[in-house]
Amino acid sequence: MSRIAAVTPVLPEFCYPQQEITATIGSLLTADGSPRRAVLERLHASSGVRTRHLAMPLEDYRDLTTFGQANDLFISLGTDLAERALRGALSAAGLVPEDVDFILFTSVTGISAPSIDALLVSRLGLRRDVKRVPVFGLGCVAGAAGIARVHDYLAGHPAEVAVLLSVELCSLTMQPGDDSMANLVSSGLFGDGASAVVMVGDARAAAMGLVGPDVVATRSNLYPDTQGVLGWDIGGSGFKIVLAASLADVVEQHLGNDVADLLAAHQLKIGDVPTWVAHTGGPRILEAAARSLDLPAGAFDLSWRSLERVGNLSSSGVLHVLADTLARGGQQPGEPGVLFALGPGICAELVLLSWPDGS
Repeated sequence: MSRIAAVTPVLPEFCYPQQEITATIGSLLTADGSPRRAVLERLHASSGVRTRHLAMPLEDYRDLTTFGQANDLFISLGTDLAERALRGALSAAGLVPEDVDFILFTSVTGISAPSIDALLVSRLGLRRDVKRVPVFGLGCVAGAAGIARVHDYLAGHPAEVAVLLSVELCSLTMQPGDDSMANLVSSGLFGDGASAVVMVGDARAAAMGLVGPDVVATRSNLYPDTQGVLGWDIGGSGFKIVLAASLADVVEQHLGNDVADLLAAHQLKIGDVPTWVAHTGGPRILEAAARSLDLPAGAFDLSWRSLERVGNLSSSGVLHVLADTLARGGQQPGEPGVLFALGPGICAELVLLSWPDGS
């Protein structure tokens, strides 16, 4: 097993009510007085989002006209957020940058070479021999998949410290003038944020007395014939969202069986799990997941609250919910939990957690 020692979520300083975002973004995506403006307003109002944090002041998005501009901002602003998240998580775990042996960095809202994790090495004082794996393309699932892959690494390096770092500046992918249904939905749902998760192997956790939930097992699934349901069309203007209405149907059809299979391998059933850390995919996704798992009302309360406060943060979304879950506490020793997210593919990543003595 590996142990989650600390989770630090961070947000940009610019926070706006959903109605203010709707009014400003609406004029960039649709013509004044057009029927599509009414559609946009209705979709934004039903998104479950009350406030969102943005990488820039809201009025500056009018001047964001090229992919190059947006990507330059992703690198500069994203690196600042990543630094805040990683410094905070290491401090919370009682560690320093020189302790880090491995970094998995993920984002699907910008690209850079060298990647943001490399830019942090000199800025934070990470070791020059730190092992790095930057990942692009997993989208929203990368928060859960990142924990799973860091867990895999630590299984072979039980005395080491590893970090999952997620940066998602979704607002920088906005496509002005695109009034497609997918773009109207996404413009009301996604926010900006980052997060860092510090994880340690068994030996390191025991030596330092670090507390936190253990990662017991993980499971991945890529659903056939769903490539066109979620993702990006990448062109001259940057990242154009692909988002089909059938996404919730895919979740409802498959998620419950996947979770049941993971739990059965550990002599557990869905009803045995009191703690659920669900990605904030939006109202339809959370509702479909609850139906698929046959969970009682309230099982995803922290995910609904996070969606309301900050929107869908792509790969950082489930990590913000994980931070809220750890802050709330109340888990009993030996109690299981399940963290899950979904992403382009369509794919699902599931993580079985267990709270040890002293957490």
